[in-house]
Amino acid sequence: MQKIVPPLLKAGDEVRIVAPSRGIKIIGTDSRELAAQRFAEMGLKVSFGRYTTDDNWDLMGTSPVEQRVADIMEAFQDHNVKAIFTIIGGFNSNQLLPFLDYELIKKNPKIFCGFSDITALLNGIYARSGLVTFSGPHYSSFGMLKGFDYTWDCMKNMLSGVGTYPLEASAEWSDDLWFIDQQNRSFETNEGHWIIQNGDAEGVVVGGNLGTLTLLNGSVYRPVFEADTILFAEDCYTSGGDCRRWLIRRISKMLKLWLSVVFRKLRGSRVKKLSILLNPFRS
Repeated sequence: MQKIVPPLLKAGDEVRIVAPSRGIKIIGTDSRELAAQRFAEMGLKVSFGRYTTDDNWDLMGTSPVEQRVADIMEAFQDHNVKAIFTIIGGFNSNQLLPFLDYELIKKNPKIFCGFSDITALLNGIYARSGLVTFSGPHYSSFGMLKGFDYTWDCMKNMLSGVGTYPLEASAEWSDDLWFIDQQNRSFETNEGHWIIQNGDAEGVVVGGNLGTLTLLNGSVYRPVFEADTILFAEDCYTSGGDCRRWLIRRISKMLKLWLSVVFRKLRGSRVKKLSILLNPFRS
């Protein structure tokens, strides 16, 4: 498959906001104002999809498939739009995969950015069109009052920068309901990267939210894992417990992919036995 790398962002570019998962109604006024301010600081213009409004909020906190698909496809068709950011994650963006026009996407390459449930779209678009997508902040992330600096710096390097950048561990992290209470945040000290197996690898990074990624198994929307693939997995963690113990249980339960023969080809996951993966976490 021929990979298509979209142009980087520059001052004056237009960014389109869409809601493939939960709608914008979940984002408070203060968060929206801060998000607008931060995009403006980058010199970017922000527009919203035709159906990305507070009115589009049903019992599931989302809107009809046709409307969500329409917003995405209109963003790709609009030559003024240079990047597409999602509102927030959720649980149902995979519903849209059969209805996207991948030929149109291929002919109109542009940055598509989000994470969590948006993993379905990131991987599906890449698998079906070859367009390189970006696992990065949502529109809602830009409305985070505290703890956004690290993400913001990384995003600017990724979507606007030139050259290569080292990805260092953040000094702290959080998994609290920041969008409900912006002031009383709970941050955890980051211990840094946990090295499972030392070594160097070079390749194409593919992955995303662990639970959402597994939904794509056996479908045409999961990218083919070639020999130069480096897998990354993102998942949710609720603070207050033993993070390492929780990760062991989560990986053991969810990462069935390790058992697949195709994963033996991955350049960035040469784990022959699960016990090797777990050893560094033993106390």
